[in-house]
Amino acid sequence: MKTRAITAFFFTIVMLGSMFLGPYVFSIFYLLLSLGALLEFFKLIKTAGIRPHRNIALIAATLIFLMTAGYHVLKFETKFLLLLVPLIFSVFISELYKKEKIPFANISYTFVGFMYVTVPFCFFYSLGFIGHATEYSFHLPLAFMLMLWANDTGAYLFGSKFGKTRLFERHSPKKSWEGFFGGMFTSLVVAYVLSIFFTELPVWAWGGMAILISSFGTLGDLVESMLKRSLNAKDSGNILPGHGGFLDRFDGLLIAAPVVYAYLYLILY
Repeated sequence: MKTRAITAFFFTIVMLGSMFLGPYVFSIFYLLLSLGALLEFFKLIKTAGIRPHRNIALIAATLIFLMTAGYHVLKFETKFLLLLVPLIFSVFISELYKKEKIPFANISYTFVGFMYVTVPFCFFYSLGFIGHATEYSFHLPLAFMLMLWANDTGAYLFGSKFGKTRLFERHSPKKSWEGFFGGMFTSLVVAYVLSIFFTELPVWAWGGMAILISSFGTLGDLVESMLKRSLNAKDSGNILPGHGGFLDRFDGLLIAAPVVYAYLYLILY
């Protein structure tokens, strides 16, 4: 617990600093974080005998993130996304020259990595610009993370104290419905406090954001648990002592971020 607490303290400072120091630091930090999580995903998949196209995927993921950042920060035109077309199809072509027994499994998991890791991080990154055109604001990314952390903390505390009814025992034996609703309650409290200081959204919109983060953040946790159990892995990595890897730390973000972005886009535009 001591190691876990120390890691969480310093990593939280780094994350918050990346948000407060402006769009360029924010862009670089989350690009590196998304690439680290993608590498962990491919490392996990390789334990099952599948060989995704890691190098092509990393180049494509970097381009996707940079194009997203360029669109928001440097006002790139979306036509530059067409640069991804040759990279995408090079995955199929390069598989022709390999002597693999399951070529389309290798191809498929390459693209699963994009959809499961890269795209959600791009949606989370875009929260820094939604509602502000090309002007960066740390309010929504910070609010997202605070509500996600509040949900995780509340779920743990309420689940430890009152948890009796299993939520999804097949994938996560320790999670309970009591913990789930406790996490949602904690996240709603944080949303209300945020609505006092951040006034770009009405209080009901902050509450809706908290409910979505709690619901889909929990599902994201379960999805990553399903992935690890299917591969007999305890953690996705060991880069964060006491927490495992980046995927372990941001599993809730991977499912919640796209949903929250869509929700905010619909109510703001």
